[in-house]
Amino acid sequence: MKVLTDVRHRERWLTQRMASWDSPWVRRVLPAAEEAAEHTKLWCGAALVLGTLGGRRGRKAAAAGLASMALAETISNAVVKPLCDRRRPPEEWFEDQEVGDRPDSSSFPSGHTAAAIGFTAGIAPVWPWAAAACAVPAVTVAAERVHSGAHYPSDVIAGATIGLVAAGLVRTGPRFLLRHLW
Repeated sequence: MKVLTDVRHRERWLTQRMASWDSPWVRRVLPAAEEAAEHTKLWCGAALVLGTLGGRRGRKAAAAGLASMALAETISNAVVKPLCDRRRPPEEWFEDQEVGDRPDSSSFPSGHTAAAIGFTAGIAPVWPWAAAACAVPAVTVAAERVHSGAHYPSDVIAGATIGLVAAGLVRTGPRFLLRHLW
């Protein structure tokens, strides 16, 4: 039990540390990233740009990214969240900022992070440079989820893991099914 208590203590420390970030850059960029990622607008926009300007490769990357994102969100929000009813970080941990506008759903895992990493990892095998460009906003969204008090760091890590798994399933799933069904 000491290990679990130590993990909780460290997670609280990290959450409060990230919430205390206060610079003009943080005040400008993190809320903008959260707004853009809301309802997957950012990733759908990225897919539109890839598909429109990237030719065949861009369309293939966009399709892989959207499929990975959709699977990651489904796993995160429809499967794992209902199974893990974890409360959001306590409001008193965030002394200097307002955290009242948070979802009522389970904190674990972060669906925003699952979508962001799922989309980015989904396009990586098809177009690595586009994935590198998407990695910056994906990491920004993940950091914002902790900074805003919506999630614990472990929620974000779990969301990122789900995104990576979803991208792997989208990439290998069709070949696996074809190989075993034919």
